[in-house]
Amino acid sequence: MTGCGEIHRPVLDALAIVKRFAGSRLHVYPLSEVVPIKGIVRGPWLETVLERDEEGQERVNRIAYEVCVLLALRERLRSKEIWIEGANRYRNPDEDLPGDFDQERSTYYAALKLPSTAEAFIAGIKREMQEALTGFHDGLAANEYVKIEEKNRGRIRLSPLPVQSEPANLGALKARMVERWPMTSLLDVFKETDLRIRFTDVFRSATVWENLDREVLQERLLLTLYGLGSNAGIKRMSAGQQRTNYKDLLYIRRRYINKDQLRAAIREVVNATLRARSPEIWGHGTTACASDSKKFGAWDQNLMTEWHARYGGRGVMIYWHVDRKSACIYSQLKRCSSSEVAAMIEGVLRHCTDMEVQRQYTDSHGQSEVAFAFCRLLGFELLPRLKAIATQRLYRTDDSTAYPGLAPVLSRTINWELIPQQYDQMVKYATALRLGTADTDDILRRFRRSNVQHPVYKALAEMGKATKTIFLCRYLQSLELRREIHEGLNVIENWNNVNDFIYFGKGGEMASNRIDDQEIGMLCLHLIQLSLVYINTLMIQQVLAEPAWSGRLNTDDRRGVTPMIHSHINPYGSFRLDFHSRLPLDPPRFGPQSIGAQLLLGYEQMTG
Repeated sequence: MTGCGEIHRPVLDALAIVKRFAGSRLHVYPLSEVVPIKGIVRGPWLETVLERDEEGQERVNRIAYEVCVLLALRERLRSKEIWIEGANRYRNPDEDLPGDFDQERSTYYAALKLPSTAEAFIAGIKREMQEALTGFHDGLAANEYVKIEEKNRGRIRLSPLPVQSEPANLGALKARMVERWPMTSLLDVFKETDLRIRFTDVFRSATVWENLDREVLQERLLLTLYGLGSNAGIKRMSAGQQRTNYKDLLYIRRRYINKDQLRAAIREVVNATLRARSPEIWGHGTTACASDSKKFGAWDQNLMTEWHARYGGRGVMIYWHVDRKSACIYSQLKRCSSSEVAAMIEGVLRHCTDMEVQRQYTDSHGQSEVAFAFCRLLGFELLPRLKAIATQRLYRTDDSTAYPGLAPVLSRTINWELIPQQYDQMVKYATALRLGTADTDDILRRFRRSNVQHPVYKALAEMGKATKTIFLCRYLQSLELRREIHEGLNVIENWNNVNDFIYFGKGGEMASNRIDDQEIGMLCLHLIQLSLVYINTLMIQQVLAEPAWSGRLNTDDRRGVTPMIHSHINPYGSFRLDFHSRLPLDPPRFGPQSIGAQLLLGYEQMTG
């Protein structure tokens, strides 16, 4: 086990002490033993670890100290400030970076579309920063929605967006869809998507030999995927099927369905949806995407389930990436305490669809200064909706006293000297993220506020401050940009709401303690919901092609039209009421008498 500097020597020394006394029965460490406390024991643990003996001397409780050492070790291993020789996930962090960077430096820079010199890179950021600050400052007097207040050491007061007029024809559009396709089975929607796209063709057996007829296999695959994606279960889906039983679907689940094939099927549906969209209705190709997480309840006897600090309750998080027209391009199963910044970057880089993400919307939890820096290096724009906008600060490009109207919220000058010193290292880490040679969450853990001494963190933080200043100036100056971000995040909120409509089984809780089963259930839900978006896209286009709807939609209608509609969908099955059929039960004891007559007769029999 190795550390990356003297700052982590106390953890290594503490581990040596724990190992030396592992077989001991001592309650406290001997007074002669030098036990490191700083950097190991924190917060309320200090009162538990340090105790006094009968003579009033301070002693270190061995068991409590071992717990603190393991907690400190866990934190250092996850951020790779300490690593283990010969390990994979907890290996030397230098092994995560491309080993041939010095030989292929120009290739890696070209792949990220970055200038090869730090001076040219900084000059571009400085120019953008000055233009953004100047534009915001000069337009502040005419900006009726933004005010700079001097109280509380400077605050930004941002008025709410003006209310837009409600679309006039969307209600009629939904009613027309209900009229043409009343109570359409969600399973039929899923089936129709496969008949048009043939996404089940990507599901192949793990073995070379396949004996099942493809038509039979297609039916069983759809039933199994629907049972997993709706959380109803494959046993419920097998009930009432004429040529399929539970064992058949269980065989399909074990033999044919895995994460890679599910992601390939999702990719087919997303690409088909992008191709099927009519530009007259949905607009031309989009490069903007919104990301957010949703909490799902889950059994708590596994390493993934955690208690959620904000939403409460035990469960897991599913992080979605949805474009502005409701097509979800990527999904991830995450722990409740995992970084949303890492999930945001992971989705942009790994979605594998035909869509190219250039603008990424997120909420306050999906952004940070380091995130702004990495997004700039990776070539896409981070556009968050900041909750605490009043306390945000802008940074200066130099020591001049320009922008007097922004003085209350202007902070110090960016330390530009740090960026050239670590420019190659920052590009190395960005390349590792792009190539996937290291987990995004593991890399970002290295660059957090508790590790401010890391030289690359210092450079990333300065670069992030500059990039965030550029965004804040544009965000506060442009009403259209703020509205664009809000609309993008509203789309993903709508996607999250439809999750509950589809994933109805077992109260919407993941009833499995296997992480692989939870992830497969998430991907099946993703596939079903994408199928709903695909079919709704076709339905809306057919309705709008009718003569009565020609030219009916106005600008507000086109802004609000969405394929994430389910008022015409029945996810639970068919319900038929037929008074001419009866359940095969024994005839009633009292004949066709009324309930009142039956109760009276029973009372008379009891009283004699």
